[in-house]
Amino acid sequence: MAATTGDVLKPDFGAQRKHMIFTEEHDRLRESIHAFVVKELAPHADEWEETTFPNSVLERMGELGFLGLSMPEEYGGQGGDYFANLVLAEEMAYAGSGGLAMGVAVHTDMAMPPIHLFGTEEQKQQWLVPAIQGTKILCLGITEPDAGSDVAGIKTRAVKDGDEYVINGSKTYITNGHRADVIVLVTKTDDSAGYDGFTLFLVPMDTPGVIREKKLEKLGMHASDTALLAFQDVRVPASAVLGQVGKGFYHIMWELQGERLIGAAGSVAGAQHVFDQTLKYAQERTAFGRQIGHFQVIRHKFAEMATKIESARQMVYSTAWRFGNGEYPVREISMAKLHASRIAVEVADECIQIHGGAGYMKEYGVERAWRDLRLNRIGAGTDEIMLDVIGRSYGL
Repeated sequence: MAATTGDVLKPDFGAQRKHMIFTEEHDRLRESIHAFVVKELAPHADEWEETTFPNSVLERMGELGFLGLSMPEEYGGQGGDYFANLVLAEEMAYAGSGGLAMGVAVHTDMAMPPIHLFGTEEQKQQWLVPAIQGTKILCLGITEPDAGSDVAGIKTRAVKDGDEYVINGSKTYITNGHRADVIVLVTKTDDSAGYDGFTLFLVPMDTPGVIREKKLEKLGMHASDTALLAFQDVRVPASAVLGQVGKGFYHIMWELQGERLIGAAGSVAGAQHVFDQTLKYAQERTAFGRQIGHFQVIRHKFAEMATKIESARQMVYSTAWRFGNGEYPVREISMAKLHASRIAVEVADECIQIHGGAGYMKEYGVERAWRDLRLNRIGAGTDEIMLDVIGRSYGL
């Protein structure tokens, strides 16, 4: 039977995107975070590029309940699922400040999960509760001057001395390093034990011997503070150990998987944001008597970018569904992180090209998007490391 006119399905390109991992509750959360980001954060993006964002941002987000979305209610969290964290990562892109989004993500999705999963009740009360409130700020100490992607090459050492540990070493490229109240610190406790010789510590940043050496200057992410840290005979009690002694490598590799997936989601959101900005520009900018978006060469650029963004989005969402349901899909997480971060940089670069000379100017914010997104191909595991993880997963 031929379909009547009323039965014919027509594409609705303006319809809201839906995906199986998100419920109506997630949609309401997204609306709430988006409204906050656009109203209270985005207007300050240019200012914070020069000054870095103030700690009051985290305090405000804590008041609104945005810092512990997947944390248990007994610690002040919202008791949500992992997908709520993806919503936050995606909506933070609309602040127009990659550095701000990075600083928040380090606090909520890099340093906070290990405290929740491996911390004692005392550690959770001391650090997790105020971190969710936004009154204590967290950072994560993995990278060193001579050990980045090679986590096993970490040299910062913690030596047992009675009921205490004495820590010596250095960390670099530490986001939130100058503002943090405590650091989740990766150390080596046994040189002869291989991967079983690493231990995590919760080290208060005001402990004698912790030195915040200098603020590092970066290509992008200017709104976040990035520190070079030194640890000189830092004494901490045995109660500062986070998780099990000798299991720090495994604890932190688990953390990295969640970090990489959140980073992938942020990359997709960042690409979508700069795409939307550029689409608006192409609909307004005229050349040769018409809007530049109506030229085939420009129209095809948008089609290519949209296809790449959607491919990355679907890969992130499907992998997040598996991770959020208890699987540990390291291969697919590595693929998602690799693909999404590359796509984001490609899209930002193409958006600069579409803007022409204007894209090279700070006024439009497109060059900032490129500078900020470029870090995603390095942080939390470089492209090369992701490729090696993927290749090795096939027995190569």
